[in-house]
Amino acid sequence: MDQNAYTNVPLRYVGPITINGHGGSFRVRVPLATFEVPLWPSVSRGAQASTKSGGITTTIVHDAMARSIVFEAESCQRAADVINLLREKKSEIFAVAESTSRYLKCTEINFRLVGSCIYARLSGFTGDASGHNMITKGADAVLKFICTHYPDLSHISVSGNYCADKKVSSVNAILGRGKSVVAEAVLSREICERVLKTTPEAIVKLNEKKNLIGSLINGGVQSANAHFANMLLAIYLATGQDAANIVEGSQGITQAEVRGDNLYFSVTLPNVIVGTVGSGKDLEGTKMALESLGCLENRECGENSRRLAEIVAATVLCGELSLLAAQTKPGELVRAHVNIERRNK
Repeated sequence: MDQNAYTNVPLRYVGPITINGHGGSFRVRVPLATFEVPLWPSVSRGAQASTKSGGITTTIVHDAMARSIVFEAESCQRAADVINLLREKKSEIFAVAESTSRYLKCTEINFRLVGSCIYARLSGFTGDASGHNMITKGADAVLKFICTHYPDLSHISVSGNYCADKKVSSVNAILGRGKSVVAEAVLSREICERVLKTTPEAIVKLNEKKNLIGSLINGGVQSANAHFANMLLAIYLATGQDAANIVEGSQGITQAEVRGDNLYFSVTLPNVIVGTVGSGKDLEGTKMALESLGCLENRECGENSRRLAEIVAATVLCGELSLLAAQTKPGELVRAHVNIERRNK
């Protein structure tokens, strides 16, 4: 068996999508690698509707990768005392972590106490890398530093699940992991009816009944959306990301409101974990995809990965909008899947 074999996943460029980001307005065609072929025309329809409405505005509200360490004291009282001592040493702890990488800039450390165990969640800016290895290396140095200065503490693990890496969790939805991004668009009634074949009111009603109430009764964790994971997986595979991060990435909230005679539509993604450097980014196909998105330019550190995160969020909005529009009409979703998938056989 060839140890260097590759699995082929069908890929197409969809769009163009018009994005109004923090670096200005730009238009891109987005590569999506997926076996779910109806995703391509669906995202393209959302791109067409949003572009005809002036584009999608994206905002990065948080940018920090996280890793939690866990260590143990002899008692809960001692653990509580240690947490207070470590809070006073925050700048020293940050310096220890940052000494492991010239790019890592620590931003936050959160503590949780369970019995006699101390969980410390370290967060930091990791430049254009997604930051898994960078923050883990920094967290490992912090763990060694703590256990050296407090020899009565016991080392448990460099990863204590308070991160939380590749798992659905409330902590990531609240604090964010990677890039926390909001994408929003305002679509006129005319665009909704002509391009999406529906109305603002129908989309708002469906979002309430399906995404909000439906997610509530299914026990969704800090999440209310239709299918963020579809778009995330497709663009993650196309651009060389760690695809397992769609687990926490699929958390997020879709908001839809009628404002005047228009539809306000937004997606909030607290855990977009992407990078433009690192493992998988130098392969021929993924490098070509990143170059086409303008994510390998000579920009300030971190700007390429931020641009990619904005593109990811805008793509999710396009797919979410189009799917909800389809589901407002009985039978359309089934007909589209059957017709498109049979056509591609």
